[in-house]
Amino acid sequence: MTSKRKRKKDGAVRGTITRRWILNNLVLVFLVLLVLDFAFMYAIQNYYYGASRQYLTTKVTSVSGVLNRYAQDADTNFSSEMRSTIENFSDKDKMELMAINARGRVILTSSGFSQEEDTAMPDYEQAMEDGSGYWVGKVNGETMMAVSVDISDVSTDYNAIRVVASLEQIQGAVHTYAVAVGAVCCGVLLLLVVTGVYFIRSIIRPIKQISATTRKFAKGDFSVRIDSQSHDEIGDLCASINQMADELSNTENMKNEFISSVSHELRTPLTAIKGWAETMCMDTDPDTIQRGVHVIVNETERLSEMVEELLDFSRMQSGRFSLQCATMDILAELGDAVLIYEEKARKENIRIIYQEPEMLPFVYGDKNRIRQVFINVIDNAIKYSNPGSTITVSAEEVGNMIQVTVTDNGVGISEADLPHVKTKFFKANHTRRGSGIGLAVADEIISMHGGRLDITSELNVGTNVTITLPVESQRRSSATT
Repeated sequence: MTSKRKRKKDGAVRGTITRRWILNNLVLVFLVLLVLDFAFMYAIQNYYYGASRQYLTTKVTSVSGVLNRYAQDADTNFSSEMRSTIENFSDKDKMELMAINARGRVILTSSGFSQEEDTAMPDYEQAMEDGSGYWVGKVNGETMMAVSVDISDVSTDYNAIRVVASLEQIQGAVHTYAVAVGAVCCGVLLLLVVTGVYFIRSIIRPIKQISATTRKFAKGDFSVRIDSQSHDEIGDLCASINQMADELSNTENMKNEFISSVSHELRTPLTAIKGWAETMCMDTDPDTIQRGVHVIVNETERLSEMVEELLDFSRMQSGRFSLQCATMDILAELGDAVLIYEEKARKENIRIIYQEPEMLPFVYGDKNRIRQVFINVIDNAIKYSNPGSTITVSAEEVGNMIQVTVTDNGVGISEADLPHVKTKFFKANHTRRGSGIGLAVADEIISMHGGRLDITSELNVGTNVTITLPVESQRRSSATT
């Protein structure tokens, strides 16, 4: 059932694209070609009809001129010359010349055949009104053209002369052109269909692959990739989806590592708290109880810091991370952070050197958040340093900025991991404790203060973290702008 549904979905995609192509392109091109075909045929027919009319008009005008000269010659019998002209018409094999008397009847024809009395002659009627007339129509199923010229002013016995020609040859030529143009139009449509089908398949094939691959992504399988050899927009889309899969896979791995690290980080203090609580229940020795209370307090503080860090990260992700800014002494917050970790560093046989300047300009910011950044950076320096190492903390004014630098000679960060250390959930060294979100939160806090958090490191050499913050006047002017 699943495979059938899948095929139906793929068919729906294919049908939709094909239908859109047929409606938007093929039908439009077909209509355009049809209009052009009719326009071409109309133009060809008009051209041939115009040429034929011109030819017939020339012939009948020539005969009219001859008859006019006969009429002006008093020694000439006009009726006799009229009959002779009609009967000896030179183009009688191509057309028929007629003479129409005063009663509107054809009395002479170049073919010798008389015309039926009830035959309509619209061209003759028009000639009687305008001097000349033209008509195209069917006679016994045959297309005919007739041109009439009024000669009533040169003879009292005759009203007009008329020339009639068959258009069957012209109709045959027009039909031949119609077939040829229709064949060309069909060829264009066929070529359009072939190229269109090839083009649509070139789109549908990668779309089907993209659809199948993204369905696997939706199920959490980021191992598959789209194979595309094209170098167009489809190829760019496939490359972007593959890149997205790489990022999702990395994020998924980091998330899993984050959950594992947090679980471990939470389990360690909880185990210590539970163990010492059980010990205190069974042992009434004051020293043991005091040690247990001390351990429980320290581990509780550690848990509280971890939970607060997770809450900060959650607020940052949801956009609810806010600052309570005011004028602050950055040296006071930095000194407190160093003081907090001096005892911890001493216990781990790590030396902290604080190069405290005499004075620095005030900073406009959230002192608790800034202290949180300092604590996080110094804690990381201790965490990734080995016993016997030295950590140097310094601060100075550079232009309108204050730079706080924390340098250690610990394990360092590899060149491949360095660009990702400020990414959420990322941990460069899985052998050390930590959740992997501390630097992401710290970087966000510094960015919200208009500063930068820069990290340089070399594996097995050490790490240098530089925190740059604008002084109060610079920060306020930037905020106003």
